[in-house]
Amino acid sequence: MLTIRIALLCTLAVFCHTTLATDPPAAIPLWLQGAPGSESRAGESEKVDEAPGRCNVSNVHNPSITPYLPAADVATGTAIIIAPGGGHRVLCLGHEGDSLAEWFASRGIAAFVLRYRLAREEGSSYTVDEHAMADTRRALRTVRARAAEWRINPARIGILGFSAGGELAALAAMDAQDGQTVGGDQTDHVSARPDFQVLIYPGSSARFTVREGMPPAFIALGQNDRDDIAIGMAELYLKYRAAKVPCELHIYSNAGHGFGYREGTSTAAGDWPARLVEWLRDSGLLRS
Repeated sequence: MLTIRIALLCTLAVFCHTTLATDPPAAIPLWLQGAPGSESRAGESEKVDEAPGRCNVSNVHNPSITPYLPAADVATGTAIIIAPGGGHRVLCLGHEGDSLAEWFASRGIAAFVLRYRLAREEGSSYTVDEHAMADTRRALRTVRARAAEWRINPARIGILGFSAGGELAALAAMDAQDGQTVGGDQTDHVSARPDFQVLIYPGSSARFTVREGMPPAFIALGQNDRDDIAIGMAELYLKYRAAKVPCELHIYSNAGHGFGYREGTSTAAGDWPARLVEWLRDSGLLRS
């Protein structure tokens, strides 16, 4: 391993069976009247492909966040929105969603699992930039707008993404949008800028740009991943360094793509969430 230090609308979301000790909390739709461009399909049920070690969700037309909130006596005020991967065809919630969110909550970090619209699902009319990114930014705005209710510091809200979700997380940080001043609802008037970004083997790195003042970044990937990820993330780190954007990069020599988070793992790559918590603490983004 190379380590460089550097509301409530009833939703029809279907939940996968996971290793969670209790049933998952209810999903919160990001728009009460349905997502812009998807209002007529908001009532459709999501599809679930579930098997041992796998839980893939598709047919998402009513984007939502599922909150995993820490107990009051351990809450740190830090929050993370989790965007699962799946190539924009499915959402891989089994190892890139709910179990990780519960892990964060047990350590005092509020976590929100994002179900976003899928641009490359068969027959989809959605796009990454118009629809999936609208869902990602709306999730950031929603968590910030309800920060007091959820005991969250509105200046410590980050975005974490795996693979395709990592693309969304990176784009949210690169094109951080302030709150709207005209139109929309009250949530739209809240900033969608993440306070930190966590990129776990993110896709589409050729799209990524860097400039001074971007949110600090934590990156983790496997050396045996595709060149556009393995080499792309090493190059991205150098760009962050040149722009003086705080960044920590972990490249695991015995890992490839998709290691995610699996409870009970004993590998170095599988232990990356612990490294993230250390980085958050070192960066002043996590306080007990």
